[in-house]
Amino acid sequence: MALENTEESSTGATQEKPRSFSRRFFSGVGEVAIILVGALLISTVLRGFVAQMFSIPSGSMENTLKVGDRVLVAKFGGFQRGDVVVFEDPARWLSGPQPEHTQMEQVLEFIGVLPNSGAGYLIKRVIGMPGDRVACCTAEGAVTVNGEALDESQYLYSENGVQVAPSTMSFDVIVPADHIFVLGDHRNASADSRCHLRDTRDGRKAGSAAFVPKNKVVGAAVAVVAPLDRLSTFRVPETFAKIPEPEREAPAEPTIIEAPAGC
Repeated sequence: MALENTEESSTGATQEKPRSFSRRFFSGVGEVAIILVGALLISTVLRGFVAQMFSIPSGSMENTLKVGDRVLVAKFGGFQRGDVVVFEDPARWLSGPQPEHTQMEQVLEFIGVLPNSGAGYLIKRVIGMPGDRVACCTAEGAVTVNGEALDESQYLYSENGVQVAPSTMSFDVIVPADHIFVLGDHRNASADSRCHLRDTRDGRKAGSAAFVPKNKVVGAAVAVVAPLDRLSTFRVPETFAKIPEPEREAPAEPTIIEAPAGC
């Protein structure tokens, strides 16, 4: 028995001989590569179907959002009046040269390692949904939706205690089917739907460029996640709960009752 035990122990020792350094090294590299590829795949899937990060490039949504804020945008759950949404620029609202990025930066943005820098995208607040009649201004200077005046004091830009007017230009429109009407919270620094009510798009009638196609909306902003002193979540302002639904079905084309010359 003692001899047999010795032989078994000797055989076991032979079988458990440590692997060479090169085999251990390449095995470790392979494991790390698998982990990285898996993480990138998960990140890409999340970016494509769940949420995406955006970096705010301008002051059109101040003080709700500031330049450099990083915003998490949900790609599920839809959106409603009062939501802050990110959308693709459908009618060349963005003017002037856009920032250029290296191929590496573009790849890192695509897989979600870096937040999207905002090139080709805009962020605004949804004021009107399809069929809504959006107008400005009442005797008190308010924007109305389906005849109900909005109390926008909760989010409009203010400086030194002085808040900007809801709009310095008059307009009156009915939002077409499958489109939305958007405004920036800093109305004096936002080239939004108001500014394009006489513009055309793809040969369509005047004013069509002012309304954002719903299928161009990436999603609703859910939180500011950086910098840390700006951490916050988004809620729909209470004033939008008072808006009645439109009386008529949304028209196929925009109805422009009154439009400013531009911004």
